[in-house]
Amino acid sequence: MTRTPREVVELVRRMVAGEPDENGDRVAFADLFAVDGVLRYPFAPPGTPEELRGREQIRAFHGQASDRRSLLEMDGVELVLRETDDPEVVVVEIEHHGRSAALGGPYRFRAVGVIRIRDGEIVSYDDYMNPIAQAALLGRTPDLVAALS
Repeated sequence: MTRTPREVVELVRRMVAGEPDENGDRVAFADLFAVDGVLRYPFAPPGTPEELRGREQIRAFHGQASDRRSLLEMDGVELVLRETDDPEVVVVEIEHHGRSAALGGPYRFRAVGVIRIRDGEIVSYDDYMNPIAQAALLGRTPDLVAALS
């Protein structure tokens, strides 16, 4: 059975939250993409690629970045989904909150995604995140400042 865009986006939320899928398995972000799917970060901070092409490139990048997750203790992940006049395209707001080891206290972080889903797989995902807030959340503000200097 092919997943609907709403079901795919719920799996993205579960992945962010570290929750299992409906079968109790860990949600691997890259597995939600078509083999030739594209993930873009239009506001990519220095050191982050602006575009990842293909499921395996997405998997490799997110595998390297998985250690960042240990810096966050998430209390919750909310998702707001907005459908568009194109049945393949949805706009989502994903916000997570909890405690950040780098900040030494509570945080809230929101990103907006424009996602095209075809035949139950993500074919393109434009992930709009605030690079300044992301750097602070992960304790990488000095790296961001150095890259911009």
